[in-house]
Amino acid sequence: MNSINKTARIGGVLYMVLILVGMFAVVFVRDKLIVSGDATATANNIIASQLLWRIGIAADLVMHVCDIPIMLIIYVLLRPVNKNLALLAMLFNLIQTAVLVANKLNLIAVLFPLGSADYLKAFEPHQLHVQMYLSLELHDIGFGVGLIFFGFTCLVNGYLIFRSGYLPKTIGVLMQITGLCYITNSFALVLAPKFANMLFPMIMIPPFIAETSFCLWLIVKGVNRAKWEVKANARRVSSG
Repeated sequence: MNSINKTARIGGVLYMVLILVGMFAVVFVRDKLIVSGDATATANNIIASQLLWRIGIAADLVMHVCDIPIMLIIYVLLRPVNKNLALLAMLFNLIQTAVLVANKLNLIAVLFPLGSADYLKAFEPHQLHVQMYLSLELHDIGFGVGLIFFGFTCLVNGYLIFRSGYLPKTIGVLMQITGLCYITNSFALVLAPKFANMLFPMIMIPPFIAETSFCLWLIVKGVNRAKWEVKANARRVSSG
């Protein structure tokens, strides 16, 4: 109990690292190198900046490594409210991370058609560029599939935060809105891609606000220790 706010702050710092490295991989790597709808231009950009592309993949992997302790910390923080729901949220999050880690193979696969191996000479350059671009398209779909599970994580965690009494209700509401945004955007990506393109990137604004607010609150304020202890003691008494 004495270290609960230290735990919360560690979780907040890791969450901030996750957000920053994730933004780096998207904004300063993929958005910089990928030319929407132009496979050849994209291929030429990646060939000219292969190290940057690999750094972007490494940044994504750092993000997913951070996700594991964050899951555990949020579970510890929220289990006094409802242990089973906190566990359910962690399981949803675990599936999300597993899907997204596996999805990184699509970013690595981008590099193979752009290499200099002899067997690639059997194909025309534009064919290799199209194959490379299909890997990028598959990565986008895989990312959306993973975020479906994270959307449910946010819905459950948002409910627990709202009911906790030791974290702000506003953040709980924002996290539930975040969950709805992720789920809506991801299913739209699968079912109605044109509609998903209309939603993006505006639908990602609430998640950015909510997740940034949550991690900053954990870093600066932590939890209301007295109220957390009351809930934690009550849970132990009821389970004992």
